[in-house]
Amino acid sequence: MNNQNEFMDAAIELSLQGSASNEGRPFGCVIVKDGKIKGRGNNAVTSINDPTAHAEVMAIRNACQNLGSFQLSGCEIYTSCEPCPMCLGAIYWARPDKVYYANTHHDAANAGFDDAFIYDEISCEPSKRKIPMIHLPNEQALNVFKMWIEKSYKIKY
Repeated sequence: MNNQNEFMDAAIELSLQGSASNEGRPFGCVIVKDGKIKGRGNNAVTSINDPTAHAEVMAIRNACQNLGSFQLSGCEIYTSCEPCPMCLGAIYWARPDKVYYANTHHDAANAGFDDAFIYDEISCEPSKRKIPMIHLPNEQALNVFKMWIEKSYKIKY
């Protein structure tokens, strides 16, 4: 067995353990760097009452803490299912080198986990979304951005 299969098996095992223990839905994820697992996560949305506690987000948080970094350069993500829109965004912000996934978003939809409505909402004008998004221009908020632009020392990512 190659390492890719072993890492995917670890992610799938987390999905099984998390759902069997009623921590959340059946999703698991591991993050690997230099051939070693640096982060682990399973879906814990319902057990910790956090809608962002998806397996990939939990694994990203765990790996970043373990690595002492806010980015995952040089890392690979192994996840039991193709990432949802939120997790996909988190993955892009974390900047890993590669993502491997087992189940597809179609498999997830067939199991009752359909994210198609979110993809549809992303392409809508904010004012036409099902949850209204209302632009409230604010000079003070804009000034904070201006201060950031002028700031001499900032950590870019």
